[in-house]
Amino acid sequence: MRILRHDQKNFDVRSVEILSRRAETPVQLRQAVARIIEKVEKDGDHAVLALTKKFDKATLTAASLRVSPSELREARKNLAPKTREVVAASHDNISSFAEKSLQKDWIMNNAQGVKVGEVFQPFKRVGVYVPGGTAPLVSTSLMTVAIAKVAGVEEIAVCTPPGSDGSINPNLLYALDRAGASEVYKAGGAQAIAALACGTNCIKPVDKVFGPGNSFVVEAKRQLFGRVAVDLLPGPSEVLVIADSLGRADWIASDMLAQAEHGGDSQVVLMTTSEKLLDGVKVELKKQSALLDRKEQIRQVLSSGTTLVLVKSLAQAVDLANQYAAEHISLVVRNEDKILPRIRTAGAIFLGGYSPVALGDFLAGPSHTLPTGGAGKSFSGLTAEMFQRRTSIIKADQRSMRKSASIVEAFAQIEGLDAHGRSARIRVDG
Repeated sequence: MRILRHDQKNFDVRSVEILSRRAETPVQLRQAVARIIEKVEKDGDHAVLALTKKFDKATLTAASLRVSPSELREARKNLAPKTREVVAASHDNISSFAEKSLQKDWIMNNAQGVKVGEVFQPFKRVGVYVPGGTAPLVSTSLMTVAIAKVAGVEEIAVCTPPGSDGSINPNLLYALDRAGASEVYKAGGAQAIAALACGTNCIKPVDKVFGPGNSFVVEAKRQLFGRVAVDLLPGPSEVLVIADSLGRADWIASDMLAQAEHGGDSQVVLMTTSEKLLDGVKVELKKQSALLDRKEQIRQVLSSGTTLVLVKSLAQAVDLANQYAAEHISLVVRNEDKILPRIRTAGAIFLGGYSPVALGDFLAGPSHTLPTGGAGKSFSGLTAEMFQRRTSIIKADQRSMRKSASIVEAFAQIEGLDAHGRSARIRVDG
């Protein structure tokens, strides 16, 4: 655990080193992912099956790569009533939020009277990656697939890693089915992204790939961008809490530990103007972590991924937060309405002590697929409009073309493209 104080020597240098980040991929990881993509391009299903056996310890065949209708029926049959209830509640909120945020077609007349506008159409076929591993992310299936369904995507192909017995967690299967997945494949890691992007005999290629994942998944999306569209590059979980003396140490620590339990490279940060609160959070992190199940994951993050910062002012905290570009920011301060507009790089912002990040992870409505690793400086979180293609439309009539022709001709002359100018003039003189 790192503790930084504004009155320490070299505070500015150390804080910038820790908090001002750009996602960078190690050379070994880039090379390893490139080899996986090459194998899938060359050997298709055979490569996916071999890599699934290597990394997930699951022995599958081409016939069992896709989840069968009987597996879906079994998942529905054995579902606990409470699971059905909470999935429905989350699904309803996510769908309602997505419907509000869809882009709508529009049209207007420009200054010359030409009708111009935009139409928004869903992608025909998308791929969604849903992490599995030690925590089957049921919520992620809803916060990706359900949004695609609301946007009107016809084919939603999902890849998620199987267990060593070749099965998918039944709660996850149910949520995928409930959200509207048209196909589910037992494939994880970079090989799944490569299969979605390049296509195999079993897995048809998609137009765009969505979803979070580990460093291999994120790097595969990065390398395949251009061959296929991608949503964003979400990696390990992050939370940054900005608090003054209004904050409760136990509540803040619980938010930090909720993200820390993802383990791995997760990052949890507190910035506060209150030394008493900083000390209290430090105590609570230790106290509460002893009561939680995922102790090893939390221990790793508390050891190397936790930073507590005593700032001299909330203005300083905001400046540092904009450098950090956190996936989640929890803002627990007086006069939050004055601070909120100044935060420019967060994936999602949670206002007040009664808004835990877990509310956004599971239920509130906006997707929890958000930029990490400093990518929030350039990317936004997953939205419904990402499942839509934008197309501009232009329609002139004789009168508006007459008003436009001379301007088109002038541009054509400036750029030395006389055929452009003639194509406008011929409609006026003809």
